[in-house]
Amino acid sequence: MIKGVHTMFYSSEPEALRAFLRDKLKFPCTDVGEGWLLFDLPEADMGCHPADPVEGEPSGTHNISFYCDDLQKTVAELKGRGVQFTDEVADQGYGLVTHFKMPGDFEVQLYQPRYSKQPAKARRK
Repeated sequence: MIKGVHTMFYSSEPEALRAFLRDKLKFPCTDVGEGWLLFDLPEADMGCHPADPVEGEPSGTHNISFYCDDLQKTVAELKGRGVQFTDEVADQGYGLVTHFKMPGDFEVQLYQPRYSKQPAKARRK
């Protein structure tokens, strides 16, 4: 029934953000016309967290973050492409975490999770 998730960034610099995602993060994309790029992401997962306006986020908040297998290696590669990180890698319990800037005033989380996912074939059953 549902085949995937479509995420969106609303940016004051959409052309620069599209170029960043294509050229810095190297996401493959399709130009669907007039420079509108749709990016094909390698995989996705979704978490549902409890709302906590004091120590977390209020109900109705949503968030997009990226994850990888080797955070130190990925950070080094992205820095080599000119990506600006806003903090050092920190252990947050669920994984190793850092953040980087994207055009349009975005700061995005990048992390190396400690959790394991089922193989894709097992999830489809």
